[in-house]
Parts: sequence; C-alpha cells; structure tokens
Amino acid sequence: MSKKVLVISSSPRKDGNSDILSNEFIKGVSASGNVAEKIALREKKINYCTGCGFCNTNNYTKCSQTDDMSEILDKMQDADVIVFATPVYFYTMCAQLKTFIDRCCSRYTRIQNKEFYYILTAADGNKKALERTVTELGGFLACLDGAVHKGTIFATGVWSKGEVLNTNFVKDAYEMGKSV
Repeated sequence: MSKKVLVISSSPRKDGNSDILSNEFIKGVSASGNVAEKIALREKKINYCTGCGFCNTNNYTKCSQTDDMSEILDKMQDADVIVFATPVYFYTMCAQLKTFIDRCCSRYTRIQNKEFYYILTAADGNKKALERTVTELGGFLACLDGAVHKGTIFATGVWSKGEVLNTNFVKDAYEMGKSV
C-alpha cells in the first residue's frame, strides 16, 4: 500500500535551496511508488494565530480565521508522512514555517500517527548549528499523538539560490524520499 506524503516547503524563494531539495525528495517518493504533494507556503495566505481561543472552545475542529490553513490541515490529517522543508535563518526555522505551525493549533489533536522528515538548509557550514532547529520542530511533534521523526537532511554551507545543486544533498534528498 502506498503512502501519502505531504511536503510543506516554507522557502520564501521559488527554487530556493530548501525548495529544490523538496522537489528531489518528491522524486524519490514517486520512484518508490508512493504519492507526494507539495505545498509552497509562499503561495498561500496564512494569517498569524491571534490566540483568540476559538479553536479551544470548538473542540479543536475549526479556527476563527478564514484563509488557506483549513485546506492544508485537511491534507495533513490525510497524509501518512509530513515533510517540513525550511531555510534556517538565525539558527531557527523561517518565519513562514513558524507561522504555519502556530496555525495548526485549531486541529493539532487530529494530526495523529504521522511520520515526519525535515529538510533544513543554511549558509552555516556546521551541521551542529542546525540541531537547534530540529529541537524546535520536535516541540511541535511532542504535541502530536503518535508523531515519529524519521530523518533530517542537514544541507549546510548553501546560501545563494540554487547553490545546493552543486552538492550531494540533492542525492541525499532523493534517497530519503525513496526510503519513505
């Protein structure tokens, strides 16, 4: 039985390094007979969480805001595997991904038993510098029943748009996608 894989690309740059690795991951997923969909957050309207508590008073089934989050949350609930791809700015996930995660509040209790992968890209050449981002993403996973972190690509030393194409990280992303 094939798995449904949902890739959340938070790169603000189309064809940025984390976006490129997302595409390679998807190629690997497809090569293994699984089905993948990519959502580019830069193409979606996602408001900030206002902390209004509407989701809490509605049994975590809906949000007070009307934007693209409801559609994405439906896809997250249906997926078997979720991939977060983010450029790392100042040693943390980009703002687009953090805003997205905060907006999962309205249905986080329904995102259950998922496998998660991370694709991280950064100008810093030190893999250890990206471990903080993994810890922060783990905070989100700790709130989800049955969430399992399956793997991370630490694409270090890439700054300029497309620079990742000249590295082995492209192959790593493909192989990780293939192993889903």
